[in-house]
Amino acid sequence: MTNPSEITQGINRQYGIPATFDHRLKKGRLRLWEKLLPLPWELWPAESRLLLSLIAFWCLSGLLILGSASWWVASKEMGDGAYYIKRQMLWMITGWSLLSLCLSTNIRGWLKLAGPCIWTGVVLLVTTLLAGSTVNGATRWLIIGPIQIQPSELVKPFVVLQAANLFANWHRIYSDQKLLWMGCFGSLLLLTLKQPNLSTAALTGILLWLIALAAGLRWRSLIGTAVGGILLGTISILINEYQRLRVISFLDPWQDAQGSGYQLVQSLLAIGSGGWLGEGYGLSTQKLQYLPIQSTDFIYAVFAEEFGFIGSLILLFFLMLFAFVGLKVAIRCQSNQARLVAIGCTTLLVGQSVMNIAVASGVMPTTGLPLPMVSYGGNSLLSSLLIAGLLIRCSLESTGFIGKRPPRNIRKKIW
Repeated sequence: MTNPSEITQGINRQYGIPATFDHRLKKGRLRLWEKLLPLPWELWPAESRLLLSLIAFWCLSGLLILGSASWWVASKEMGDGAYYIKRQMLWMITGWSLLSLCLSTNIRGWLKLAGPCIWTGVVLLVTTLLAGSTVNGATRWLIIGPIQIQPSELVKPFVVLQAANLFANWHRIYSDQKLLWMGCFGSLLLLTLKQPNLSTAALTGILLWLIALAAGLRWRSLIGTAVGGILLGTISILINEYQRLRVISFLDPWQDAQGSGYQLVQSLLAIGSGGWLGEGYGLSTQKLQYLPIQSTDFIYAVFAEEFGFIGSLILLFFLMLFAFVGLKVAIRCQSNQARLVAIGCTTLLVGQSVMNIAVASGVMPTTGLPLPMVSYGGNSLLSSLLIAGLLIRCSLESTGFIGKRPPRNIRKKIW
């Protein structure tokens, strides 16, 4: 007869459970933070551990960069140099709480929640257009007491989830369901364009297109959708003078360096002033009220001036590493829905970062996209950390220990 201890050892070897952890589990000596984790730390895949480390580093670096970019302006306008940092830290604590909740919640639960949240987002966007706050010609915020809500930012994680829901089952659902959800996504894009917010609408449209591509939809449909999206964006630019001026200033910002091209000119001056190694942390000149919105949309220009070309390369390598790990998580996922969620989350975080850098560098027309987990703003931070939490949860569920009902003996072994 087989010795029970030999069976236990075989299970441990098969599933990679360390002997030290197994001993502490039997003795009831797990640390408090280990009991709070959705899966014991020893069982976390390498991708999950690396993602959590990268996100923590991203957030801490973002606070330091924001501190440098906002200190002088906050001192002049608010009388407190740490004003923006304090508020951002409060939002970051809330965001990490959301991330923790995301880690402990099954992906299937988030997928069920996605549909109602998307429709809620549509309602909030309509409410924003009717009763929202208008800043610089754009109506993007709902003011509820001391809190500003930007529905187009908060709805992004649920766009990823519902797109995964829809496209993973595209060939198994009825036509009326397809039309319903494609109409919902179309309404979301049109309402975002109406604000006007072409950058967020474009990012959302590209995200949906890439998730559909990853799901294996027909090329004819994908190409037709892409052409329709380009035409829609072109019409929006032609209709809205606000957007048309931004495109003209992007083509030649020096033609009106004190007018429509002022933001981009100052951003390029900041990036060019950085040289190879930068001016040094906190020593940017352009942030002294020469560069507009230096703590949000153009925060990369301050970073580039202070850390130079080498620092910018390191940032791009960081984004490449994050994209590589995110796609590796997608490959390891055991369900099509989880795989599409991982692809969407990676695309959203890395793609938005690249677009923000491209805008500040003059590669794309000026838009209102923040740099995730770096730019000042609670809505963007909450959305980004929720997306990051979904990505890590996909990685944890790829182990097979959580996210589905394991065999009884294995379940007892882990918990």
